[in-house]
Amino acid sequence: MFVYACYCLRTLFIHSYLSSAIAPTELKAIIAWLSKMVVDTDICGLKVGDQYPAHVMGIINLSPESFYEGSVTSPESALDVARKMVEDGATFLDLGARSTWRFSKPISKKEELDRLLPVLDSLEGDVDAVISVDTMFSEIAEEALKRGADIINDVSGFTVDPRMIEVVADHDCPAVVMASNKIPGDPLGMDAIIEALGSIIEAAGAGGIGPDNLILDPAIGRWTDEKLPIYDFETLDDFERLKIFEKPLLAALSRKSFIGEVLGKTANDRLYGSLAAAAIAVHKGAHIIRTHDVPETTDVVKLAGALRSRTSVVKEGRYEVSVLEVKTPQDAGIAMRNLGATRVGSQVMQGKSIHLTLKIGNLTTTEALIIKQEMLSRGGDAALARDAVSHETESTDVLVMGTLLQFERLARKLGGQARSLPLIAEMIRECIANRTNLEYRYLR
Repeated sequence: MFVYACYCLRTLFIHSYLSSAIAPTELKAIIAWLSKMVVDTDICGLKVGDQYPAHVMGIINLSPESFYEGSVTSPESALDVARKMVEDGATFLDLGARSTWRFSKPISKKEELDRLLPVLDSLEGDVDAVISVDTMFSEIAEEALKRGADIINDVSGFTVDPRMIEVVADHDCPAVVMASNKIPGDPLGMDAIIEALGSIIEAAGAGGIGPDNLILDPAIGRWTDEKLPIYDFETLDDFERLKIFEKPLLAALSRKSFIGEVLGKTANDRLYGSLAAAAIAVHKGAHIIRTHDVPETTDVVKLAGALRSRTSVVKEGRYEVSVLEVKTPQDAGIAMRNLGATRVGSQVMQGKSIHLTLKIGNLTTTEALIIKQEMLSRGGDAALARDAVSHETESTDVLVMGTLLQFERLARKLGGQARSLPLIAEMIRECIANRTNLEYRYLR
């Protein structure tokens, strides 16, 4: 987690205010904006956010075509299954009558409705949970909302049926939107996921959906042939990056294929892998875990939530300041644009938002002092052994501290110098690049 962007923004605000570039009322608005970085919302009467325990969403699967046959529920037993899930800790229930597995046999919209509506009718008023309906089609969503559904879960992120935006807006209901471009779950990698979710949020806002009515799903799973397990590894590993959208986050990872890839097990035997993944997702910021296995997941969610530290927030009167966690320049750019900065301005600034500390080993004293001087001249710094400063030792390790932009400029400068400094420059570039190289990060 990196908070250097918060320091940069704070410094910019104070400097602009003192130079009278920002009026006092505008400064107050900026401070208020920082408070939005902590998710704190109400979804159908349930408190959801960073300061609350994560919720469990139980899956009621009405689709025999599902990839996990053991999860399929008959319409006759759906009410009993729902009651048991609520008893075991589920606060959300997600009903799905059409399998989204890419190998499943397609069904008609009529068949989807015929499976769904009787179960909705049986649940209405008989279970104490928020009812979500998993569908990509506006006609089905509209009918489900009339029959008592509270939330629409659209794995296409409003891309399959654009009228879905109109239905959700008209009913003023929450919606789960999964990262998608042309087909459900097609973004590859976290950068693409964030870009897709940003586009969905923009389209939803333009269509009249309230900003507090979206729940984000980063599309974990083998949604396309191209989406290899390493993409899911990255999504789960970097799940906290999704906090930049300031919205509730849902992780749908129960018994997914990436778990089977690691464990070599079928969907029927992926419970423990699912629980491990759920714990990581909650620890990294997920607010809702969608699962086939409610009692086991409830225990895991409670423990993982207890281990997750709270985001630092300070309130005084009507003001609120919270720590802004930024992990990549892309995320910093989104935060700056949320503030009202221009796209060009945010691109110029975002390289200054991520602060790193690199350890460079076994440098000669002269090389170490050159690196320290070059980094100091760029606004960064470096720490080295005391004996190296006084030339009482021939070699030393160095801790170099600075922003991504400062390291880029340092490497460029070192590339034109003598000794082994050009080699060190290339090693610095490679070390920083490895942070975002999926093959380096996850292929063993």
